[in-house]
Amino acid sequence: DVMWTDFGFPDRDGRDSTLWIGTEGANTPCHQDSYGCNLVLQVHGRKRWHLFPSEDTHCLYPTRIPYEESSVVFSRVNVVNPDWNRFPAFASARAHVVTLHPGQVLFVPRHWWHYVECIDPVTVSINSWLEMDDDDEARVGEALTKTLVCALKSAPSPDNSDNWLNPTEVEPTSHETNLRYLSLAVQSCLGKRKYPCNETLSVNPGAAVSSHVKRKRDTEGTTANKMGRKSQCEPLQIPFGPNLIPVPWKLDKQSASLGDKGGERCSCKHSDCSAPSNKLERHRCEKCNPSSAPERDRTNEAVLEEDKKEVDTLIITTNDLLDCLLHPQVVSLVAKLLFDKQDTF
Repeated sequence: DVMWTDFGFPDRDGRDSTLWIGTEGANTPCHQDSYGCNLVLQVHGRKRWHLFPSEDTHCLYPTRIPYEESSVVFSRVNVVNPDWNRFPAFASARAHVVTLHPGQVLFVPRHWWHYVECIDPVTVSINSWLEMDDDDEARVGEALTKTLVCALKSAPSPDNSDNWLNPTEVEPTSHETNLRYLSLAVQSCLGKRKYPCNETLSVNPGAAVSSHVKRKRDTEGTTANKMGRKSQCEPLQIPFGPNLIPVPWKLDKQSASLGDKGGERCSCKHSDCSAPSNKLERHRCEKCNPSSAPERDRTNEAVLEEDKKEVDTLIITTNDLLDCLLHPQVVSLVAKLLFDKQDTF
């Protein structure tokens, strides 16, 4: 049995937990959970976690395609083998990498991105998501996301022939139903705002591993309730703070070599090459292209002409539009505007 009581959550049991079994090489794409924070207990075998703080979202190229309701935001970057030409901003992402061993528990803060891979023949782990007050606003964002995804991807269009629903989703719901969900989510969140309890969440800002955890008790010697509090209006304290081992930020050597190049990466093998590699300014390394300067200039002019033609025929797809509209920061702003609009009535 997983005794979540030992972590300060006496009312949690197997019904509040998820069992994960994987084989060597199995992995989950880098993603961000929509709700709560996460406790993960490694039972058997080892798993390697790559974690990124929520502040690095702009470096991870978020997308909601394939769409999965109320669950995750995916990153388009393969974080263990990134395509630097397509995702240059990823060079600025701060990776926190840790290998979780049996008996260790990982605390994943709210909205931290994570990529997980199994590195042993068989791995077993159990996790439990802990609800947080901020989840009320997150549900509004999820209802908004579902409304936009279903509306745009259900529209007749040649580029909407892709499998945009995750296998966990059966079929898209109607626009009317989605708007009703959105209205109820906004109404529920505003209703709770009218009766605040001045609660301040106190959660360790960095992912951390706990190896030795004691049962949390309050000053009176009694255990805390399900959320680690005696009442709904007391601050949430992660109960194993003194035992946390911070997961360090692993500065990738390739990222460090970028220096002040603004995320641009040379695609050649010459370490001293400073030639840019973005699309509109083609690679001009002297060692890769020993031809004479006039010939290089003529070649570059031809390349630029080719790029201009590509720009003239640029096509923005529905997925491109959704990646912008459903960026977590945009969704958060739209949700705030919905709250403000309702408050004026």
